[in-house]
Amino acid sequence: QVQLVESGGGLVQAGDSLRLSCATSGPTSSSTVVAWFRQAPGKEREFVAVIRSGSVTNYAESVKDRFIISRDKAKMTVYLQMNSLKSEDTAVYYCAAQNILPFSRYRVPGAYNYWGQGTQVTVSV
Repeated sequence: QVQLVESGGGLVQAGDSLRLSCATSGPTSSSTVVAWFRQAPGKEREFVAVIRSGSVTNYAESVKDRFIISRDKAKMTVYLQMNSLKSEDTAVYYCAAQNILPFSRYRVPGAYNYWGQGTQVTVSV
């Protein structure tokens, strides 16, 4: 059973930066796909970023050029560096993992079997 624990959320001002961490444990491999999703009140959970096979990454258009996803294999941790934060980035951020996942499914929340508990990010103007 893969387990995920997010940390690093908080209250920041618009324009600030924040780094989220997703510590993984359990049966993962180099083919494990790890993604970040977010969910704002009253909205559906949406894809933010994904990393797979080492360092291959993909981002939602709304965060591209502002957010960076990375992985520390030794620490079994995936990070989401969030820069130039905006009020619309306010949400609960979740990391998710799946051991085998085709590229076409990376952005689909239902394709992931393993989820963390979420961490709140609030950006004030």
